[in-house]
Amino acid sequence: MASHRRPKPASRTRVTVLTATAAAAVALSAQAANAAPAKQSVKDAKAKVDALYTQAEQATEKYDAANEKLSTLQKDASTLQDQVARQQQHLNALRDSLGTIAASQYRSGGVDPTIQLFLSSNPDSYLDKATALDQLTSLQASSLDQLQDAKRTLDQERAEATAKLTELQSTRAELAKRKAEAKTKLSQARAVLNSLTAAQRAEMDRQDAIAASRASSRVDLGDAKAATARAQAAFTAAQSKIGDPYVYGATGPGSFDCSGLTSWAYSQAGVSIPRTSQEQANAGTRIYNASQLGVGDLVIFYGDYHHVGLYAGNGMVLHAPKPGASVRYEAMSDMPFEFGVRI
Repeated sequence: MASHRRPKPASRTRVTVLTATAAAAVALSAQAANAAPAKQSVKDAKAKVDALYTQAEQATEKYDAANEKLSTLQKDASTLQDQVARQQQHLNALRDSLGTIAASQYRSGGVDPTIQLFLSSNPDSYLDKATALDQLTSLQASSLDQLQDAKRTLDQERAEATAKLTELQSTRAELAKRKAEAKTKLSQARAVLNSLTAAQRAEMDRQDAIAASRASSRVDLGDAKAATARAQAAFTAAQSKIGDPYVYGATGPGSFDCSGLTSWAYSQAGVSIPRTSQEQANAGTRIYNASQLGVGDLVIFYGDYHHVGLYAGNGMVLHAPKPGASVRYEAMSDMPFEFGVRI
């Protein structure tokens, strides 16, 4: 038969040891929780911030593309809706005309069976059946043909308008997504900067000031020339914006993102180019040899073409670089060059 002895109580010594051990563990945990996090170096912080700014710019270019598409779709949808309204008025006028023919026939002694069908509660069914009837007068046949064509056109335009409106809604959602993505990356970059000590922030500001000094009009641009008069005019316009801030989605005249600056500059030269850097990459003749670039040629950077500037000469580019910075000159070697584009 099994024994049912009570377990022996823990000794006072054992309880004391366990209690002390637990207290020590809690104390160590509290110390770990309250310990200041290890500070990252200025180099590491700058690398993180630059990476986040790059991601923000990628999102910004996608935002710009969606915004451009949204504008086009809004115009297309409005045009189609106007066409639908006009076509509906035309269809109504044709039906009224056939009603007049029916009234005339009634006064002259009877209503043609086809007109009776037209005046029925389902005119669409009438349109489907009208072509099979052989009792139409030439006037009726002509009016019915016009009515059928008008209804066919109306149905097509309604379908196109519906598709445009659906695409419009999808593009609005994409726009909001990209805007939120850019803001998130910028917020993360600010968090990294805020984690630095005062001395580290001062060092990073000093490095940024050195980079910003390249915005001076005294920078050595060599003796490169523009390939075209419009390229020179665009470059001159961009030079007038040196020092203006980078703002995502901005196209001037007081702030710019990268493709906003280049599209604005060429617009001042009387030339319309696409809004985004990816589209601008296909806007003209590509130049893969950097030594063949002329002043004012577009310069495309990074494998996904998310950054663009204007060639300034002597291996320099004039561009709107990133959030927190201003329009300035910078060495092309600071970024991965893909190719130039001559407009």
